This record gives sequence, C-alpha cells and structure tokens, in this order.
Amino acid sequence: MSSRGPIDQQTWGVPGGDTRVESGVDTRAIFGQTMFLVAITAGFAALGAYVGQHFTSGTSLLAYIAAFGIMLGMSFARKAQNGSLGMGLLFAFGLLLGIAVAPTIAHYANSPSGSTVLWQAATLTGLFIAGFGCVGYATKRDLSKAMRIAMFGLLGLIIVGFLSIFISIPSFNMIWSIVGLAIFSVFTMYDFQRIHRAGEADVIMLAMSIFLDVFNVFLMMLSLLGGGGRR
Repeated sequence: MSSRGPIDQQTWGVPGGDTRVESGVDTRAIFGQTMFLVAITAGFAALGAYVGQHFTSGTSLLAYIAAFGIMLGMSFARKAQNGSLGMGLLFAFGLLLGIAVAPTIAHYANSPSGSTVLWQAATLTGLFIAGFGCVGYATKRDLSKAMRIAMFGLLGLIIVGFLSIFISIPSFNMIWSIVGLAIFSVFTMYDFQRIHRAGEADVIMLAMSIFLDVFNVFLMMLSLLGGGGRR
C-alpha cells in the first residue's frame, strides 16, 4: 500500500465548492479516475473468483502470495512513474485476489441460499463503502491519527486470528467480522480523504487501497451473513 501521511490542509478545495486544489489538480477528476480503476479491478477479482472456483486451497495460497508480490511491484512501478505497468499490475492484483478467495466464494455459492447471501454481502459492502467513503471525503478533520490506531487494531486482529487456530474462541467469526468492519470503516474514510491531496501519479496506488477496503469488507460481510469461515 502507499504511505499514509498526515493530511495536507493546503490541498483542500477553496471555499465555494471549487474542487481544484492549489496544485491545479481537479479533485473530482482524481476521484473519477480512482473509482473507475477500483471498479475495473473489482471486475477482474470477480473474474478470478469465477475462474478459480474449482481450484484447490494450495492454489489459493499461491495466489495470495503472488498478489502480495504484485503489490510490492506496484510500489516500484510508481517510483519509476510507469503508469501503464502500474495499471496492469493493479488489474493482475485484483485477478489474483479473486482466485485466492474463489474456494470461499464457491463454498457460499453452493450452500443453501448461498446466492442470496452473496448478493446481500455485495449490496451491504457497496452501502458500507459509499457511506464511510462519503464521510471521509467530506470531513476536514485529519484522520491520520485514527488510521494509525486502526493499523494497530488490524495487527491485533491478525494476531488473535492466528491464535484462534489453536484456541477455541466462542462466536469468533462474528467478533472477527464486527471488529474488522470497524477497523475498515476507518481505512475507508481515510483512503477517500486522501483523494483531496492526491495527484495523477497517486491514482493507481489509491485505487489499490480502496479496492482492498472493498475486498476485505465484502469478505467480512460474507462471514457475518453466512456464518462461514474467516477470510
């Protein structure tokens, strides 16, 4: 992921609703470009989930590892200012994450009322991202401190998830999902707030961050609605 630094107050729009920041970058254009890339990446993830529906758990793990490698590659592509390479890596990233969760999606799809659960999770994810995204985009409060707290919260959640492999925790899936959604609500607000200080060179990495918000929120919604396993 790209670095998450303090909000530069000089990049906010001027009074009167003008969305053009001081550097001359149109915030609405950055927003449109970012969300367009998020939508395409989500489409590649859906394609990956379809292609990998019969893959084994071993293939799923390899896809996760490859996706992590691509995420690192995207940082290098940004430093090299290679937008075409970065965009291609972004779409490959979405495809691999789709393959990685394909067995989980297939499990829900093949269960009773599974298609209903999937559509409900997708709808709630859209509402979640739209709601918290709007809050983050509109607020002028610096969310960087809240984001740092959320990062520690995510680290703690990962540690607890690892411990749950060895220790039985009652209602763990529900607790995991609710806490996770609280954490990603902060991430979502922060990522949408970053649009105000982003330039065209930041669009691809910003799209990746928002896509990861969507991806994780969707899996947590699935866990809550379907009572299935963790992500």
